[in-house]
Amino acid sequence: MFVTVTGGSGSGKSAFAEEQILKFPEKNRLYIATMVCFDEESRQRVKRHRKMRKEKHFDTLECPTDLVHVRIPKDTAVLLECMSNLTANEMYQEKGSGDHCVEEILAGIRHVKEQCRNLIIVTNEIFSDGMDYDEETRRYQKYLGEINVRMASMADLVTEVVYCLLYTSDAAD
Repeated sequence: MFVTVTGGSGSGKSAFAEEQILKFPEKNRLYIATMVCFDEESRQRVKRHRKMRKEKHFDTLECPTDLVHVRIPKDTAVLLECMSNLTANEMYQEKGSGDHCVEEILAGIRHVKEQCRNLIIVTNEIFSDGMDYDEETRRYQKYLGEINVRMASMADLVTEVVYCLLYTSDAAD
């Protein structure tokens, strides 16, 4: 099963995704972490997420770019967090794919999906605030939006978490 989980910052989407992956039959769980820590705030976020996962027995793979080369151990459920970080990394990191990030990331998702029976990917809903952003931010939003739309069409289930409330749709809806 491939599940996409989306929501705004602080919505509870990470906790929801972690609880969902515990319901899958695999005893091996891999957390693919995409965040590159640039400041104290990001280091604190990583620390908080590691604490949330501590008792859930995840192995962690740091993968800020190049998802297409990840190797998943057999019989492992995978939680990838977060697509918005991966997109920014692929766009702006030296080893990233730049303007080819949409196809590179989608190829990476297909690659991971082929290796595991159960996959959950967390992404961010960053499109509803009505703000007018600079050209570079709009380019990032365009790429992330395209990835989210195409990823949702590949998913068996899409769930939006809003204030820890769930809105779920299967891909056929």
